[in-house]
Amino acid sequence: MSLKNKIDFAVVFTVKKANPNGDPLNGNRPRVDYDGYGEVSDVCLKRKLRNRLQDMGEAIFVQSDDNRKDEYRSLNARFEGNKEIKSEDDKEKKAEIACKTWYDVRAFGQVFAFKAKDKKGKNSESNEESGESGSVSIGVRGPVTVQSAVSVEPVVISSLQITKSVNLETNEKDPAKKAADTMGMKHRVDYGVYKTFGSINCQLAEKTGFSEADADKLLDALKTLFINDASAARPDGSMEIVKVIWWKHNSKIGQYSSAKVHRSLKVDVSDISLPKVTIEPLAGLEPVVFGEE
Repeated sequence: MSLKNKIDFAVVFTVKKANPNGDPLNGNRPRVDYDGYGEVSDVCLKRKLRNRLQDMGEAIFVQSDDNRKDEYRSLNARFEGNKEIKSEDDKEKKAEIACKTWYDVRAFGQVFAFKAKDKKGKNSESNEESGESGSVSIGVRGPVTVQSAVSVEPVVISSLQITKSVNLETNEKDPAKKAADTMGMKHRVDYGVYKTFGSINCQLAEKTGFSEADADKLLDALKTLFINDASAARPDGSMEIVKVIWWKHNSKIGQYSSAKVHRSLKVDVSDISLPKVTIEPLAGLEPVVFGEE
């Protein structure tokens, strides 16, 4: 069944002694803005959602190498490896098949921009001999949008110097001596409460085929976002979902703007042991709240 009601959602989560999203341009320190508020990018959140949905049995187009479930090592190969897509010449039909095949395409959208192949199978901007028009460019706008998560208050980042037990390479002058590469740094957020928001647009859902069942799966993924997401930078238990708030409007365009709905969420972190989440009432729009009391 196609989506008939606009949906807004919010997620509140905590970070304790972990690096929720390292910045590669800043020594992989946790991301912060100029005012010291912690940030987790929307790209990072969608990566976690894709991984969770893949664990839940959904077909995902943008797979990470760690989570790859097929033999394709690139998006181009995965796209071209679909026999139904490859046999179709019409771009709109290709997009329709892609939406039907992969959950993340019909949810988040995707730009398929690949160079055409010449007769020898090599990339080619244009191929007059074979009659190909050049590169393939297909754009799909997805109905699900997710904002970057931002901490409720500025975060404190700790940096620890660590020593590795072995050398990456042997010290040629003195093999028994530790090399400089055994020293390193590890960065983490001591404690932070983050919140993120998102929406599902009905008009775009109709175009991609995003259904009520797909929305329910997204909700399940949000509630279990950090399952199977542990790493050295994010040990199990260091990141926890506090609340997931789900607003279902009574129409396709919604009773209120997403901005107004999102502003109704308030998070009090005066007691760091348990953030207090309150929601200002909006007439005719009752939120459903998931999480421990």
